[in-house]
Amino acid sequence: MTTPATQPDFSDRTDFENASRGFITGLEPCTIRSSKNRIVYSNEEYAFLRDTECPQTANPKLWRQGQLASQQGLFEVTPGIYQVRGLDLANMTIVEGQTGVIIIDPLTSVECASAALTLYRSQRGDRPVTGLIYSHSHIDHFGGARGVMTSPEDARTLPIFAPEGFLEEATSENIYVGPAMRRRAAFMYGTRLPKSPEGQIGCGIGMAVSTGTPSLIPPSQHITATGEERVVDGVRIQFQLVPETEAPSEMNFFFPDHRALYIAECATHSLHNIITLRGALVRDAKAWARYLDESLVLFGRQADVLCAGHNWPTWGRTEILRLISEQRDLYGYLHDQTVRMMNQGLTGIEIAENITLPPALQRAWHAQGLYGSVSHNVKGIYQRYMGWFNGNPAHLWEHPPAESAQRYVDCMGGIDEVICKAEAYAREGDLRFAATLLGHTVALDPTHQRSRLALASVFEQLGYGAENSTWRNFYLTGALDLREGEGDSHRYNLGLAARELNPLQSVEQWLNLLSVRLNGPQAATESFLIDVHVRDSGSWWRLIVNNGVLTTRLVTEQMRLEERSGMTISVTKRQLGTILSGRGDLTRLDYEGDRRLLLRFLELTA
Repeated sequence: MTTPATQPDFSDRTDFENASRGFITGLEPCTIRSSKNRIVYSNEEYAFLRDTECPQTANPKLWRQGQLASQQGLFEVTPGIYQVRGLDLANMTIVEGQTGVIIIDPLTSVECASAALTLYRSQRGDRPVTGLIYSHSHIDHFGGARGVMTSPEDARTLPIFAPEGFLEEATSENIYVGPAMRRRAAFMYGTRLPKSPEGQIGCGIGMAVSTGTPSLIPPSQHITATGEERVVDGVRIQFQLVPETEAPSEMNFFFPDHRALYIAECATHSLHNIITLRGALVRDAKAWARYLDESLVLFGRQADVLCAGHNWPTWGRTEILRLISEQRDLYGYLHDQTVRMMNQGLTGIEIAENITLPPALQRAWHAQGLYGSVSHNVKGIYQRYMGWFNGNPAHLWEHPPAESAQRYVDCMGGIDEVICKAEAYAREGDLRFAATLLGHTVALDPTHQRSRLALASVFEQLGYGAENSTWRNFYLTGALDLREGEGDSHRYNLGLAARELNPLQSVEQWLNLLSVRLNGPQAATESFLIDVHVRDSGSWWRLIVNNGVLTTRLVTEQMRLEERSGMTISVTKRQLGTILSGRGDLTRLDYEGDRRLLLRFLELTA
């Protein structure tokens, strides 16, 4: 339970001062288009946030965050370091060297990164790019690489830094469950919602993810240990590895000559996600807290300014020490108290209802649940240790939603009676239970219009009240789906586009992906072997289809002689990718054995 004494102070304008500090110029209009004139990002859509009071259709904290995060343009962080903010979900940071500029985290898409660099050059001159740094393995921090490093020669010769394990994580994120995660991401970021007081008003750490052309230039140099120092274009950089925090592969870094700390995504102006609503492996909250404490020790008393891949910088040693230490305590408290109450026998849902942050954290604006929430993060921490089961045998073998719904609705006297009860709970302010009841009626009969509209109304009210941006976007997108049906952006078939394989992934990653695409029931009675010789690497891969499972392994010549395959093919890696994506010309394939096995394999993994 929070009281005014444990709420952040709306009269505190420090964040507004910092979000506008160092402003040089904006992009006018701030609308970025593709080469085919399609809008890939528009900050202009958020004009409704400027200089207006929070309406009843939004939470005041989230409205405030939207006003802050929607400020766009080129900003000076400190002499020699600049940021372009508000041109994508993330920030692009630019450090001036002796002969050119070092780009940090070049946004999500090529178009937005190019626009950001052009904006910088319009004020600071046409300085060449002399280095590139990826702070971590999420696409909003590397996808625009070819928008700033446009020359193939530069991509081959200039230093590109990333933390150890970056390329594997960047190319494998969502490798198994990409379609499911993309659908959830559309809800989480409110992709289909109008940008309006009744719709999407941001994402907490930024406004929206751009929809332009993604790219990835592989790093040429990896940081493998905390304490490594590099000099790039005359600029000294000291690195700190922070794996398994906000990303599996992540690093912070310090510019000692500028007294500036870049803290990646470990300390933004919001509680971040331990578990994202789009789906992901649960992050390590304990490690997150430990690495922030290490950042304090390594750099805290040397830094005069702290900036990150999202939101605005923090200036002043005292303010930096406070922000990092409170962010450390935020993740540490959530972890330790969740585990403490878990050991007392509480479930994740019960802990989320009972946990209360210490007063100082409740009052801190940067610790508010605007992107991650205390509620879903606590459940994520519980999940990390205990899994899905809450220990109650009654929940061990429950019916699936439609079957449970049939029984609940029957017990309560039919759909119309359940809707009446739900509407009564909604009128009394218990929107959560109203959503539960109406969820049963929609699960029982997804076409029942009165149920759909009633649940949409409840979702809408929950969304309008949500402090958390991703909760708001989920609720309002759910309401939109109930009223209008799913949009095309939610339909993920397994057509040709869905079969495309990322050329930057390894052959092993391709085959791992195919293993979860294999139609097990159709392959349940199949049994065959295919050997693949990848000429580029000289490697031999064996594809084993048996009992509805695809098993792949590297094999030697002796192993191939001991057990013969039904078909052997010889290809380059590029040819293999084309074939596995369903686009290869099999009439010109170099093979021995029964070609029908490959055709059947492609059918089973389509």
